[in-house]
This record gives sequence, C-alpha cells and structure tokens, in this order.
Amino acid sequence: MRDGDFLLNLSVEVASLELIRYCWRHNVLYLDTCIEPWPGSYDAPQRTLSQRSNYALREAVLAFRLDKRDGATAVVTQGANPGLASAFVKQALLAMATSQDIDPGQPRCYEDWAALAQRLDIKTIHIAERDTQLSSRRKQRGEFVNTWSVRGFVSEGLQPSELGWGSHERHWPDDACRHGYGCDAAIYLQRPGIATRVRSWTPLEGPYHGFLVTHGESISIADHLTLRERGEVVYRPTVHYAYYPCDDAVLSLHEIAGRNWGLQPERRIMREEIESGMDELGVLLMGNRKGVYWYGSRLTIEQARLLAPHNSATSLQVAAGALAGMVWAMRHPRAGVVEPDDIDYDLVLRIAAPYLGQLVGEYGDWSPLKDRSPLYQEAVDASDPWQFLNFRVG
Repeated sequence: MRDGDFLLNLSVEVASLELIRYCWRHNVLYLDTCIEPWPGSYDAPQRTLSQRSNYALREAVLAFRLDKRDGATAVVTQGANPGLASAFVKQALLAMATSQDIDPGQPRCYEDWAALAQRLDIKTIHIAERDTQLSSRRKQRGEFVNTWSVRGFVSEGLQPSELGWGSHERHWPDDACRHGYGCDAAIYLQRPGIATRVRSWTPLEGPYHGFLVTHGESISIADHLTLRERGEVVYRPTVHYAYYPCDDAVLSLHEIAGRNWGLQPERRIMREEIESGMDELGVLLMGNRKGVYWYGSRLTIEQARLLAPHNSATSLQVAAGALAGMVWAMRHPRAGVVEPDDIDYDLVLRIAAPYLGQLVGEYGDWSPLKDRSPLYQEAVDASDPWQFLNFRVG
C-alpha cells in the first residue's frame, strides 16, 4: 500500500495493532471493526484471562498512540457495536435532556458528556440487541448458524465476559477480577461471555435474557463517561453488551456449550435463506427518573435487501458504521489513532442513517426487578434496581 491509501480491516485473527503500525509507517489510513490478535496469541494456555481480554487489546493500542497523535488516522472498533453504539449513546443523552427540559449545552469533551450522563442519573447502559431474523432452513446437528461471522462471534464469545464497572455498584461479583493496570474502567468475569446471561429490554422484544459477550464499547464508553475529582472516580456508569442473537444462533450456543466450548464442524452464515425478521440494535440508558430510554436502529431483512442486496440486517448495520468511520477518517486524515468515542457522533449518524432503517428513541418502565417471580429466591438489591447483581441471571 502507498501513501494516502486506505486499509479497511474486516478480517478475523489478523493482528490489528501490527496493521496499525504498518499504516502509521506508510501514511495509510486505517479502520477496523474490532481489535483482533494473531490466532493462538491470546488463547494460549499460559496466558491469563486478563491477557485474553478486550481490555488488554485496547490498552495495547492506547499505549501505541500515546506519542503519535499527529499521523495517519487509524479508527479502531468502528462497526455497529462497537462503533455506532458510542454515537447512539451521545444521541440518546441529548434526546433525554431535551425531553426533560434540561439544557445539554454543546458537549465538546469526554468530561462534558460524562457530566451530562451524571446529571441525567444514568447508572447503567446496555448495548441491547435482539436479532429476530429467521430462515426456513433450520440449524442442523453439528452446525453453528449465525447472521454474521461465526468465527468472529465464537472467538469473542469465548473470551472472558467483560463490563465497564460503574461507581454506583456496591455488590462485587464473586467471579470478578480487576486488571490491575490501565484505565481501570472495566472488570472481567472468570467465565466466557456466551456462558453469562443478563436481563435486558428493547421496545419491540420487551424483557429478555441476553449474553454478556465482551465488546470494545463496554470498555471505551465506560472509560469516556468517567468523572474524576482529585484523581478519584466520582461517576461512571456500568456498561455492557446484552445480546440476544437469532434463534438458530442461540441453539448453536447451547450445542457448543455441551461440546465443552468446542466449535461445531459445520458453520453457516445466514444470507439469502433469511425469510423474515429484523435486528433491533440500540443502547438502553437506565437510572433516570422518567424511565429507561432505548435509542437505536430497527432494520428489517426486507429493508436491508432493498438498500444493499445480499446483506442481512446485521451485516448492513455493521457496514453502515464502518462506512461512516471511513468518511470521518478521510475528512480528518491526520488524527492518529482514535476510537468511536473520539469522533463526531453527528457525522457518523448522518452517514449511517440511510442504511439503518428506522432510528427510534423510546422510554419504557422496565427494570430488572419488574415482575420477578417470588417462587425463586434470587439475591437482589431492592433498594437500587440498577445494581449489576439484579441484572445478572443466576
């Protein structure tokens, strides 16, 4: 590649940081949708769970960029989630403030956005996604079926479950650990994401149990929405993914768990055989007095095919986020290494919106304690519904 070219990295198991280093040396613009390591480099038996985390991958990229702010732009983790999720959070914060006659001003830095989130009393943020795309060609025994990269999903799903850890939390999970270095905005659990379920909500699906799979935005959003006084954290929301994939992917996850997390011999990405359904992908902001607020994209398979043939709703949402990030990078070619939280959310949404179906913001009265059955004595904190203890499925 030559000076001024653009490297779009949508690969799996190709080390992102090595490509970023290459692009930096050769003045090549760069974008990826997640930070990837070399195969075998992060899941070797001798590596700790912390070393296998997205937290560790992010910290390595942040360390590289410390003294390289002026150079060829490299946008990391800019797809749908991570990527669009960070823009959705900012749009949701502004919409909530406006609906409650709160003047949000014009947030210009991380501290401004964090102060707005604190003012709205946002305690927890879920990237709340429900994929209802369905095919008449059902999953077969020994087959993993998904609406996007099987290897990508299984790879991140087998990493330790990770979440941004909020300042309001007062119940430390028994299987949780801190990393002991870096931004300290996130923790990890000693179990894989596809073995960890949490309660969440979207407007169309209603309440559901999602998988707490590690994602870059769980760490970066929590980090960027942190307020400190005299070096001490005074505000940070808990942030994590709550993913309910398509029904055949859920069946595939049950099977892979029974195989002791060994991947099935057959893998299939659903494309032309999808007959109905949508991907309801957004962010759920919780803690405000008016109720929970979900903002995001509702994209049906029919809409996706009209916009871009051969796509699913899921693939088009990811592509829209990547496209928006590429446009931003070309307009800001000397920004160095940046995350989705660093770039102009308004431009990102304007570029991506034509490919996202219906962009919706809705309040709801849901909480993780609503309608809980008295038959099952689970540990809960009734004094604060927004504790992670109340979200996690026992």
